[in-house]
Amino acid sequence: MSRLGAWAPVSMEERMDRLESLAEIQQLPARYGVAIDSRDMDMMVELFVPDVQVGRDQSGRAALKRWYDRTMSYPRSSCHFVGNHVIEFAGPDSASGIVYCHDELEHPHEGAWLQGQLQYWDRYRRVEGTWYFERRKVYRLYLSDWLDRPAHGANHEVEAGALTTHQLPEAYPSWGRFWARVGAEPPESG
Repeated sequence: MSRLGAWAPVSMEERMDRLESLAEIQQLPARYGVAIDSRDMDMMVELFVPDVQVGRDQSGRAALKRWYDRTMSYPRSSCHFVGNHVIEFAGPDSASGIVYCHDELEHPHEGAWLQGQLQYWDRYRRVEGTWYFERRKVYRLYLSDWLDRPAHGANHEVEAGALTTHQLPEAYPSWGRFWARVGAEPPESG
């Protein structure tokens, strides 16, 4: 078995396809991070197979979007930094992987800014020529409060002289649309 899994392509076309598949699969976690942090739930659900299982009783992208709307309306803002990504192919249209992630979550209701390390244990499936997440399972190493919590927009003015900066997460057009859709204002920073 190779480091890329049990499936070993034979022809040059299969080998090229696996290289392209690697590149496409590696984009999924990075795009997931952008979608989560910008609260672009339309982008988010398009990263998953159309028949994605949501909990035990629901499936499909609409159900997944409802779940993410509820889940991501609790933290005010978040930042997901994707790191190591290992992919193994079970066949030409199925693979699995482990993705490392450092995440930060602002919880103003609790007066907390949390940081953590986690892994996503993923299954990927190609449907009609496009790779998607089939399933993501979260394994957390830790989640803890920063000793000195950063405030929303801290040092934003300092950078303005040297760089053209924009305040995150408000810079994403999807940020305002998300909060309008869930019928709430983003919680104030602590």
